[in-house]
Amino acid sequence: MNGTLSRLAAIGTIAAGAALSGCDDATEPELQNLVQTAVAAEFNTLVTALQAAGLDQTLATDGPFTVFAPSDAAFAALPAGTLDALLQDPDALRDVLLYHVVSGEVLASQVVNLTTATTLQGGTVSIDASSGVKVNDATVIQTDVLATNGVIHVIDKVLIPNSN
Repeated sequence: MNGTLSRLAAIGTIAAGAALSGCDDATEPELQNLVQTAVAAEFNTLVTALQAAGLDQTLATDGPFTVFAPSDAAFAALPAGTLDALLQDPDALRDVLLYHVVSGEVLASQVVNLTTATTLQGGTVSIDASSGVKVNDATVIQTDVLATNGVIHVIDKVLIPNSN
């Protein structure tokens, strides 16, 4: 499962490489949906979690969405047993994953002007762009990984919604 986070980091690298490589025929690389983009970037843990929560189809077809996608390393840094417990509890996993998703396509240039965002889980995340960009206590490590139905910003921690 740790490969998922690596794949997410790779997505940005792939997208950046494709954008910088310059094709001889001047065609743009074809964008894919958020889930296909996550798979191509080898965000293995995220993709596995999306599938276990039944959100892979939603993020493949609907949109636009902004996904604050934890890297595989972020998932690996969770306390021992946390990821396995979430994978066994689809409702709790769905809440955690939806806490990483905002409705609409919010590019990095727009994120830096926000102080909060309401997630699809129903909670609110804080955004601080005073020194880099933080979403709650997670640092955005890569921005604007574009997909046909939204955008991915890679973060270095898994966001856990507050339980009321």
